[in-house]
Amino acid sequence: MEDVLTELPPPSRFFLEDLNNFTPPAPSLPSPFVLLSNPISKTPLRPSLLIIAISQPSLYLLHYLSSKTLIGTLVLPEISPSGNSIEPSPKDKSCNLYAINHSTESIIVANFQYSVSSERTHLIAKTLIGQQIIPDRVLIFDSVQPRNFRGRISTDDTFAMKLETAKERKGAPLLKNLTYFPSGSVIEGLGAALLSRCQVMNIRGTLCVAWPELGGSVISMLKALLMKDVLPGMELHIDANGEGEGSSLGSRNHYLDSDLYT
Repeated sequence: MEDVLTELPPPSRFFLEDLNNFTPPAPSLPSPFVLLSNPISKTPLRPSLLIIAISQPSLYLLHYLSSKTLIGTLVLPEISPSGNSIEPSPKDKSCNLYAINHSTESIIVANFQYSVSSERTHLIAKTLIGQQIIPDRVLIFDSVQPRNFRGRISTDDTFAMKLETAKERKGAPLLKNLTYFPSGSVIEGLGAALLSRCQVMNIRGTLCVAWPELGGSVISMLKALLMKDVLPGMELHIDANGEGEGSSLGSRNHYLDSDLYT
């Protein structure tokens, strides 16, 4: 006599992928877009340098750059502006765009103050670079993730490394004194998507990754890097408690699963 409790069940008449036919597809999200403060301004914007801040220390530093003017924002429809302050704040969930006049250069700064899911990174990169903004050069600030780094990283270490597009390597590098990110290590998320976009568009692009993710030591290092190689002569007005505030900024995680860039 059959044991109905221990006998293997008969095979399903459906394959797993067939079962999805009965589930309505999730509605697609609206595309991100750039909203400029002055829509009559000549577009596309063609700055000599586009600086993109993703890491917490770089967001903190670039927020305090002097002589910057708010010119727009990159809108991600799934990110609610609820709770944002009237005046730009490092604690807002936003990606504000600022114009900086530095010497004879035109510079735009984009501060990514929210997390980005993996499936949105490439669309965001395409929206920011090559549509309404076509820069001559791009500099991206991101952080190292220990799980993707070939070798051990101590919490006492402080360092910055770089990745570059092929066109950037052919000329004089923007970040002259940084070593390259070691072979076998990987970069993921929005930073990787932005650098890939630069490579596809044949733009001179540099991705600077730093460790640790937070703290006064990395803020000081990035400040020296900015003042020496990127924005010499520019002022950064940070109060006496600046490094302490910067070291405690944010607990959000930018590094969601995404395509890898080596």
